[in-house]
Amino acid sequence: MEEQAMRPGALVRVWDPLVRIFHWSLVVSFAVAWLTSHSWETLHHLAGYAAALLIGIRLIWGLIGTRYARFASFVRHPRAIIDYLRAIVTGSEARHIGHNPAGGAMIVALILAMAATATTDTFWGVEWMQKLHDLIAHGLLLLVGIHVAGVVLASVRHRENLVLSMLSGLKRPPEPGDVE
Repeated sequence: MEEQAMRPGALVRVWDPLVRIFHWSLVVSFAVAWLTSHSWETLHHLAGYAAALLIGIRLIWGLIGTRYARFASFVRHPRAIIDYLRAIVTGSEARHIGHNPAGGAMIVALILAMAATATTDTFWGVEWMQKLHDLIAHGLLLLVGIHVAGVVLASVRHRENLVLSMLSGLKRPPEPGDVE
């Protein structure tokens, strides 16, 4: 990575193909499940099962995957997350090559909420579980909105298109003050 970083305009590979395919596949499966929740039950269930399968794959990849895919690289202590959120408020947050502490916390929250939404489907026919499923799904939509807002904020603050980097897998190399 150091050789790449020394060339002007060079980019570094951060997000491996599995992470990128997982991310965009989960986006699609959630969108399909959300949009078909009251209109196309079979497709809604298939999208939910696809999301559950994707979460299972991501959990495994979070343990054995590439450097920036591993949970160990982005799951942080709550104090680090709070400190990072405070730095955002003051406009002094560091740029992270992988996920920043707030992004890492959001990934954990999204995975847990998606898994909870998918698994509550197992108990259809039990009214309170259906209500719980709907409640978690609405909470998941809220988390997605916060996630998108955080991506936009970080993209603007660090002058880096994070959506593009999740498509290409590439980011600017580390600069002084950045966190690898």
